[in-house]
Parts: sequence; structure tokens; C-alpha cells
Amino acid sequence: MCSSCEMAKEYMKLKKINFEEKNVSSNLEAQIEINKLGFDTTPVILIGKKVIDGFDPPKIDEAINSLNT
Repeated sequence: MCSSCEMAKEYMKLKKINFEEKNVSSNLEAQIEINKLGFDTTPVILIGKKVIDGFDPPKIDEAINSLNT
């Protein structure tokens, strides 16, 4: 797992955010899914209808907050 993926995973655990992890290294469908979104690197984080490319805590927080409003 890449370091950014690991940091994203730990951040969401710390914030008590439920998430589904998909490993593109071992899951071809997950790889196809991120490719369809226009990405070829990870992490790609989907929160509601927002797509976040890379580990970006402020964007993760913003996306979570937008779900709660």
C-alpha cells in the first residue's frame, strides 16, 4: 500500500469515518473504476459525489461536512 493511501486510511480511522477500502493492486474492478474517473494513481477517495485525488485532509473534511448539511 502506498504511503498516501496508508495516511488516508489512518486519517479516516482517527476521524471515525466509515470507509470501504479497495486495493487496486489486487482488484482489477477497482483499478477500472478509478481509471473511469480519470485517475491512474492512488488514493482516490469518493465521498458522496465528491472525488478527491490524493491524501488531502482539508478536502476530506470539507466533503464530510457537506454530507452533514
